[in-house]
Amino acid sequence: MPGQPELSAQMQRRSFLALFGATALLQCSTSLSSAAWGQTVAPSTQPPAVGVPFDYDLLTEQMRVASTTPHKAPGKVEGFFTSFTYDDYQAIQYNPNRARWAGPKAGFNVQAFHMGWLFAEPIQMYEVQDGMARAMGFSTDDFRYYDLVKARVPQHEPLPGVAGFRLNAPLNRADLFDEVVAFLGASYFRALGRDNAYGLSARGLAINTGLGKPEEFPRFSQFWLETPAPFAREVTVYAALESESCTGAYRFVIRPGANTEIDVAARLFFRNEVDQIGVAPLTSMYLFSEKNRTDFDDYRPNVHDSDGLAIHRRDGDQIWRPLNNPVRLSESWFTETSPQSFGLMQRNRDFEAYQDAAAHYERRPSALVEPLGDWGKGAVRLVEIPTQLEVNDNIVAFWVPEAKPVPGTMLEFNYRLHWGALPVDPTADIAFVKETRTGVGGVSGVENTDGTRKIVVDFEGGLLAALPPDAKIEAIVTIAGGEIKHQALSEIPGSDVWRLVLDISAAPAATVELGAHLTGYGRKLSENWLYQWVSA
Repeated sequence: MPGQPELSAQMQRRSFLALFGATALLQCSTSLSSAAWGQTVAPSTQPPAVGVPFDYDLLTEQMRVASTTPHKAPGKVEGFFTSFTYDDYQAIQYNPNRARWAGPKAGFNVQAFHMGWLFAEPIQMYEVQDGMARAMGFSTDDFRYYDLVKARVPQHEPLPGVAGFRLNAPLNRADLFDEVVAFLGASYFRALGRDNAYGLSARGLAINTGLGKPEEFPRFSQFWLETPAPFAREVTVYAALESESCTGAYRFVIRPGANTEIDVAARLFFRNEVDQIGVAPLTSMYLFSEKNRTDFDDYRPNVHDSDGLAIHRRDGDQIWRPLNNPVRLSESWFTETSPQSFGLMQRNRDFEAYQDAAAHYERRPSALVEPLGDWGKGAVRLVEIPTQLEVNDNIVAFWVPEAKPVPGTMLEFNYRLHWGALPVDPTADIAFVKETRTGVGGVSGVENTDGTRKIVVDFEGGLLAALPPDAKIEAIVTIAGGEIKHQALSEIPGSDVWRLVLDISAAPAATVELGAHLTGYGRKLSENWLYQWVSA
């Protein structure tokens, strides 16, 4: 399919990102009564590093200078870990007794991911204290090796780097350190709010995504972690971004909580021209729901990490775009001027909606991007990729600035990422889209001979909920690329839900764009529902 091969690496990225969520998490939580809480980190086998001055401005200058020289691909290093297979990598865990920053006054601790298997390029890590950065050396003493791997690992062997790291903090309980955020693979990172389980990912930057040409995957090559104060509730991480076309200096201020917040500052320098950048990219998975469940022979009603794209406009208007698993590569553009926020959301938090006692999709976090400062004109771009497997990330959303980057100049973006359940505001005046369903058009129980498609949209809450069934409510519906054959709006008795039913038709293989919202009594009563349907 056009445009799909260059996205295959991104789709498969989920496969190994899921790995540390499923296996390494065995060691991510540490009780306050354990050795890791009551003891300091064991001495490193490597000599103390010499400190060098460091701050964000110095990192920025370093990356600016780097952008003036040709990119050098990271060299692969040799070592015992180069032969690790998937099964070998599963048999390695960070030793929680070696967690950095652990101690009786710790608010965070740090654990690293081992090199090997898919992670052949070393990441360098530094600790920053009092404006001085020192290398965080890691060795085989920092990890636990099991099964057949153990016999192949040399003792006290310094490692040339690590694959990434995770930060743990008392997120769900005061006496337990849970994983809050993890950086692993290219510029990918994931975070959790309270009672969440890992789902969608964020990235530092997207370059040339879904443009019919090879996508560029920048990577975080170095990290600097500021030593937090005793009992700290936030921690600051810096990162150096490198790619063939771009360098960048990043700062992440991380605040765990019911909704974990990450303030991101990105200063970007371009070595050469690129066709498109994606700022604050989010990557997720959508396999099926009530819209396309008949395409999958599965006992579960829904399988997705996210079910919709939300956009909150600067003027207070809101957009809800349900996600698709399309028959071919698909994209949507939402032109905005400095939006209030946008993100990939998981709205349904009911286990009954998923029936998956292992994956627990009802606990997957939503992620909302809140621009800080004026981002100017641009567009939120949504890319949807067909997939038959839930291990593939097939959804990408990001901000595309109107102006292309100019080599030799700096672009700066500041934004706040919100991770958590992020439910809709129950006190809001406008109704939200509770569910979108699709099926064969026409009258139920009668054979459909006209080829129409039925689309059912349920709106719930807001001022709409208190209106009687005979209220003078109107559905404003737009369509491009097709025709509306039938339209009806009514309240579902005994509920706060108003249901919009549409029967539409289109030529074969047509892309149909739909929009709808409810109005009445001189005001808008719902968010804007936008949807894309590709006819068979």
